[in-house]
Amino acid sequence: QPQVVESGGGLVQPGGSLRLSCAASGFTLSLYGIGWFRQAPGKEREGIAGINNLDGRKYYADSVKGRFTISRDNAKNTVYLQMDSLKPEDTAVYYCAAGIYVRRSFDGGEYEYWGQGTQVTVSS
Repeated sequence: QPQVVESGGGLVQPGGSLRLSCAASGFTLSLYGIGWFRQAPGKEREGIAGINNLDGRKYYADSVKGRFTISRDNAKNTVYLQMDSLKPEDTAVYYCAAGIYVRRSFDGGEYEYWGQGTQVTVSS
């Protein structure tokens, strides 16, 4: 059964860092477009970072550009989201998603596989 599983969330102080992992099983992650999304309480899901498998480019939302970095380790079939300079407004449940044909990295409808989410809380 193909699936992705996130890990690495937790509680961190403002200005701190976390690295989220998204491990895939049952399929080869390098063949798929990858997206990281987040959803804060009372807010809509937001696409924040993606690797497009059609053009190979990385995309970032303005809210995280310069602070978050998406990368992949094909040998480990895993994608990472390095989050630096975290702010309280980054508090949310973070999800990774994989899609075989992703044209718009921040369109959740283009992804087939979703993880269960991992909570990130930024607070002093």
